[in-house]
Amino acid sequence: MYRRRIPFPGMALATFLGVAGQKKVLTMSDGEYDYLIKLLALGDSGVGKTSFLYQYTDGKFNSKFITTVGIDFREKRVMYKSGGPDGNSGRGQRIHLQLWDTAGQERFRSLTTAFFRDAMGFLLLFDLMNEQTFLSVRNWMSQLQMHAYCESPDIVLCGNKCDLEGQREVKEEDALELAEKFGIPYFETSAANGRNVSQVVDVLLDLIMKRMDRCADKSWIPDGTVWSNGHNSTEKITEDQNQNQDQGKCGC
Repeated sequence: MYRRRIPFPGMALATFLGVAGQKKVLTMSDGEYDYLIKLLALGDSGVGKTSFLYQYTDGKFNSKFITTVGIDFREKRVMYKSGGPDGNSGRGQRIHLQLWDTAGQERFRSLTTAFFRDAMGFLLLFDLMNEQTFLSVRNWMSQLQMHAYCESPDIVLCGNKCDLEGQREVKEEDALELAEKFGIPYFETSAANGRNVSQVVDVLLDLIMKRMDRCADKSWIPDGTVWSNGHNSTEKITEDQNQNQDQGKCGC
């Protein structure tokens, strides 16, 4: 494991965590990837965001995590293969995922929302054993609609800690109803045993990649996203606009 400390606006120093040398984690050498995708984990304090991300990147559960202060992130490299119209998989694309772990406390909310526009997808977690965290989902959705790159960003709703079934306070049908209202996928997950953790991230990544493919106007994509030709998003947008002008077409 390696740790980097990087100065951050609004904070003296923010601690960033990354993992190397683990199987399936950073499996490609540095710099060898087609896209850099930033995902943000959101939800009230104590819903299990840090444990969820640790389970995804390391395949382990640590019950002794302390409350996140400010912003942390973890990293993982994955291969993404999109399904073509004929049902066959396309060329594999190398994805470098940055999974940002946010503090759920109200006092860090202004810092958290400052990161919304730089993220391309969101993991919104609540605790199945705590109804109040479920009731807070509507507020988190409002925050996303105000601060994310658009009013309908790619989000997956996660009811976490499903391994503690006997202590459940939130019914599955209520969570499904809320997810349907917002038009987002819903999964019940467990950071303790890994249930649906990888599937959730896979679904979110698939939503993001499909949005990138179908959008002719790339201006919604946050700066810093790396494209398969090595350009960042700003360079790619300028390149596309120039091509469209040459062809007499608009960028949308």
